[in-house]
Amino acid sequence: MQTLIILGSIMMFLAVALGAFGAHALKRRMSADMIKIYETGVQYHLVHGLGIILLGLLADRQDQASLVLLAGWLLFAGILLFSGSLYVLSVTGVRKLGAITPLGGVAFLAGWVMLIIAVL
Repeated sequence: MQTLIILGSIMMFLAVALGAFGAHALKRRMSADMIKIYETGVQYHLVHGLGIILLGLLADRQDQASLVLLAGWLLFAGILLFSGSLYVLSVTGVRKLGAITPLGGVAFLAGWVMLIIAVL
C-alpha cells in the first residue's frame, strides 16, 4: 500500500521532470514527429503514475488487496516498457525499440483488468 504510494509519487516526479526536460531541452533538437512520440510517453507516464497512487490508496480498502497491489505493479511495468521505450525511441531514433511499446500497453491493460477483478 505505502510502497505503491511512494512508487507512484516517484513516477509522478519523473514524469513531470521528463515532461519539462522534453519541453525545454529536447524540443529544439528533435523533429516534430519525435517530440510527439516523447509527449505520448509523458502523457501515459503521468496518467499511470496517478493510477499507481490511487491503487496504493485503494488497496487498504479492498478485500482483494493483493490483486490491487498486482495491478499497481503492472502499471509500473507499463510505464517502464511503454513510456520508457517511447522516451528512448524519440531520443535515439531507433525505431526497433517501438517493438517494446506494445508490451507496456499490455501491462497497462492487464493492470486495469486486475483492478476490475479485485473490485468484483
